[in-house]
Amino acid sequence: MEALRSLGQLVIALSIFSHLSLLAYSSSPQDLQILNAERRIDLTSHIVKVFLTLKVENTGTSPVSEVLLAFPPTQVDHLALLKAAITVGKKKKKSYVPLEVNPTELPDAPNGAKSFSISLLNPLNSGETATLEVLYILTHSLEPFPAEISQSESQLVYYRDSAIILSPYYIKQQTTFIRTPSTRVESFTRVESTNRAGSEIKYGPYKDRPAYSYSPIIVHFENNNAFAVVEELVREVEVSHWGNLQITEHYKLAHAGARHKGIFSRVDYQSRPHAGGVSSFKHLLARLPPRVHSVYYRDEIGNISSSHLRTDYLKSDLEIEPRYPLFGGWKATFVIGYGLPLEDFLFESPDGRRYLNFTFGCPLAETVVDKLTVKVVLPEGSKNPSAVVPFSVEQHLETKYSYLDVAGRTVVVLEKRNVVPEHNSHFQVYYTFNPVFMLAEPLMLVSTFFFVFMASVAYLHIDFSICKSS
Repeated sequence: MEALRSLGQLVIALSIFSHLSLLAYSSSPQDLQILNAERRIDLTSHIVKVFLTLKVENTGTSPVSEVLLAFPPTQVDHLALLKAAITVGKKKKKSYVPLEVNPTELPDAPNGAKSFSISLLNPLNSGETATLEVLYILTHSLEPFPAEISQSESQLVYYRDSAIILSPYYIKQQTTFIRTPSTRVESFTRVESTNRAGSEIKYGPYKDRPAYSYSPIIVHFENNNAFAVVEELVREVEVSHWGNLQITEHYKLAHAGARHKGIFSRVDYQSRPHAGGVSSFKHLLARLPPRVHSVYYRDEIGNISSSHLRTDYLKSDLEIEPRYPLFGGWKATFVIGYGLPLEDFLFESPDGRRYLNFTFGCPLAETVVDKLTVKVVLPEGSKNPSAVVPFSVEQHLETKYSYLDVAGRTVVVLEKRNVVPEHNSHFQVYYTFNPVFMLAEPLMLVSTFFFVFMASVAYLHIDFSICKSS
């Protein structure tokens, strides 16, 4: 009994020690302060990019292992990408080391603010400082106003944000820069320390701001860039061990800018392209891998001949033109297909498994994809498939039957919403495959021809016998 009691006391002591250790390395808003924050908001496209530099200092007595970021709920709904890195070294020897970012919950966050946690490489000791570089991308954050425009009008949009950076920490000094596509800015909110020079608006510097400070602003400006949004994209990557990779992409494209009102004049559009339909778009650029072949571009009617392909040893650029220019609210559906040499994308891992290394996102430049589905069709006989993607996606398996298939082909399905060009990174699909299955289709073809031949011989024999008896 005495031994059991001693063992119980030891377990309790260890649990208390581990709990205190976690508390020592966890951060709270009182442990950190931001010495300087600089935010640059790029509004030159319909995809909003925000670059944030934070110099943080540990003002507490315990080491801190994470730094918190706060976002208003209206931005979290449109947050497509969030990356963070820490700067190492100085000046010419400076480098950036990526950091892990995860959503977290802060019960005392006001007005439904959402929080994310940046995990530091090494705990930040008391009195130490660190500089973080943060990139986050927002989609569907520019509101057309007016909501409808005629063919001859330019497109104006609203952008809503805060002049003061939303943060759970006390900020000693901060500045916000907003860059617009042109110098035409209809209006912008003027608060303390606001300046404008050309296409840039500067808010700040602001000093000694408490945690969760907020100062709403609205910028109303001209943005005639193509608001290209793919409402749904299905990419099918079919792997054939006979040396080819076949890609088929089904697009549902829309112009998400101000809706077109009135009639469309083809004469004005072609004769005055800079005055009529400046916010429309009729060309799209698809960046494809090198050594692409057998490229086609078609819709429900048939093949579309208005496309141009330029290839070199580094990339392939496919410039496509829909059957009609797209104005605000207009849509188009089409299919792009092409082949690639298998040796450029299929490899063998040290453990003997095969894996496909391919890009995940949308090939169209400066395009937002509301829903992206990537289907990797593996050869028949493939087993134990697993996908490795550098960001969170939904995964499941399907089965597809093609020509001469018996058991069907395993399909790895990856789904993600709110996809931007920065998601065009490589992912891998690992699987095991027995080379004996490569003989299945040839044997089936040989068997089919053999049975057809034997049936023909039997038919001719019966036919000759009948003729002889007659």
